[in-house]
Amino acid sequence: MERSAVSEGERERESEEPGWEVDPEDEQGVAIVAFVGRQLRARREAAGMRAAEFAAAMGYGEGLVYKVEGGTRIPRAEYLDKADQVLRAGGSVAAMKQDVAEARYPKRLRDRARKEAKAVDLQWYGAHDIHGLLQTVEYMRALFEMRQPAYDEAQIERAVASRMARQAIFDRCPAPALSFVLEEVALQRPLGGRMVLRRQLERLLEIGQLRTASLQVMPTRREEHAGVDGSIEMLKFRDGSAVGRSPGVAAGRLVDEPEQLRILELRYGMIRAQALTPRESLAFIEQLLGET
Repeated sequence: MERSAVSEGERERESEEPGWEVDPEDEQGVAIVAFVGRQLRARREAAGMRAAEFAAAMGYGEGLVYKVEGGTRIPRAEYLDKADQVLRAGGSVAAMKQDVAEARYPKRLRDRARKEAKAVDLQWYGAHDIHGLLQTVEYMRALFEMRQPAYDEAQIERAVASRMARQAIFDRCPAPALSFVLEEVALQRPLGGRMVLRRQLERLLEIGQLRTASLQVMPTRREEHAGVDGSIEMLKFRDGSAVGRSPGVAAGRLVDEPEQLRILELRYGMIRAQALTPRESLAFIEQLLGET
């Protein structure tokens, strides 16, 4: 076998590629990543490049190259872009980004990620948390590290990577309309520590400046609150269809029936009316940041 010893520098370089280990229980993900790995190896060998030469040209550790080609590591988009250039593949390697994109998501979240990627309008109210699309990497990690039963490091890295991948929704063109209502208490709870919370509040202020995103805060002292039945999430699509979920409707399962969607729309509209306006909410978040 052509493999040589992996240097300490290569190990350090590999450590900069977290969260991309393949979930061995995800048969579909395993098959996709294995296929992409075989394709990359075949193209490298056809180009007459040894793994060490390819790694040097790529700027990655040789060990990472073997993991990707062996189907045990999901390559990042930038890895495939660089490989396309090094192998002079004319875009055929970079095109595999679409093949591996879904493998980044845990199996149970794959359908949700697909729907988010197609939505033209997303509406969300969270009773106790901050939506994953709004979270910083540090905040995500803190949340996953608190899960019980405890996640191991590989599970944490996969979960962080898949949640970060979903945030590509902000780069879509045309961008979807995004509406979020967050509880005041969720913005005050210092999960992960004070600095993690500060960066999270800063991130919310950044998103709140986007023309396509609306952030609102529900004050804790409100005497009327239409969200007492729990969180609400609705996704609307270009063809006019929609899906939604809430613990207070159909036991929290995903619904698409007009009557149940009407109930979710009614509750979400009331919640938005009872919350601070987007302008007031950004001012409120700025005040919290100054106090944190």
